Amino acid sequence: MPYIGTSPSNGVRQTYDYTATAGQTSFSGSDNNSQTLTYTDSAYIDVYQNGILLVPSDYTATTGTTVVLDTGATVNDSVQMVVYDVFSVADTVSKADGGTFESNISVGGTLGVTGVPTFTGRSIHSGGITIANDGQIGSVGDADAMAISSTGVVTFSQPPVGAGGLVLLQTVTASSDSTVDVGSSSLFTSTYKVYQIHLINVHPSTNGAHFACRMGTGGSIIDTSQSYEYTRDQVLHGGNSIRGSATSSVVDLAESIGAEDNECMHQVHTLYDPAGTTFRKQVNFYGVSNDLTPNFAMNNGIYANETFNTAIDRIQFSFTAGTIQSGTFKLYGVK
Repeated sequence: MPYIGTSPSNGVRQTYDYTATAGQTSFSGSDNNSQTLTYTDSAYIDVYQNGILLVPSDYTATTGTTVVLDTGATVNDSVQMVVYDVFSVADTVSKADGGTFESNISVGGTLGVTGVPTFTGRSIHSGGITIANDGQIGSVGDADAMAISSTGVVTFSQPPVGAGGLVLLQTVTASSDSTVDVGSSSLFTSTYKVYQIHLINVHPSTNGAHFACRMGTGGSIIDTSQSYEYTRDQVLHGGNSIRGSATSSVVDLAESIGAEDNECMHQVHTLYDPAGTTFRKQVNFYGVSNDLTPNFAMNNGIYANETFNTAIDRIQFSFTAGTIQSGTFKLYGVK
């Protein structure tokens, strides 16, 4: 691209107009328009006298602030200097076409981005990160891996990996059900070696019923043979008593559960390697309940199935009389 000046850049021009006095040769300072004559290179100045361009040998321009004519001007002669200079365009990124910053940048105010920003390196935020209400954080393959509601509730689309704790896998809500199944072959896998089932606010439809469970395998088979062994320690305010059997068709988890509106039971069951096929399946449990006395009872124990080593795919809960009128059953994988 053509340019004016000593290096590739953009040229500018400044004009200075003077009205001569009789015999005046030296022109400097403020002109007719109150502009002060200045120039940086005598090779880039044109001098006109009454509109006629003078050759460089007709004047001297060496100081940067003064032009001296070789021959004095006549009164009221128009003497004009056109000074050319250069400037370099700042190292900028085009607003219309965009571009790349190859070094650090600093923003003193708010940085607004309407598109999708891409960071190839790590991003450090000393003041924290604020996500818009109902916004998401994710990856290219899973854009909404973590969603944050306007109230601050965080929801993960996939179970978090690497940290300890419980990972919620299933929630079953009972509503006048004769049985409630928790788990499946797709939930009891080698992903977790330990699982927990939390029973919350389980309420029977019939007073005095026992609460029980069985194991399921093969997708539809519930083992009802007399192959369950269990031991349960029931603790009341007056003492404790041991319940149990080595040949039962059902695991008796609690007894004489009250069905009044304000009565319920809660339990936690811990399963070890339910998807394994080498060892018999063993479970320990603990819980609290209201019984008919009315007393508060604590039941702690273990149970297992003596006949099979195959993987189990669920635990089936029920009352020995009536239905499970209400209650929440949550299955967790233990990291």
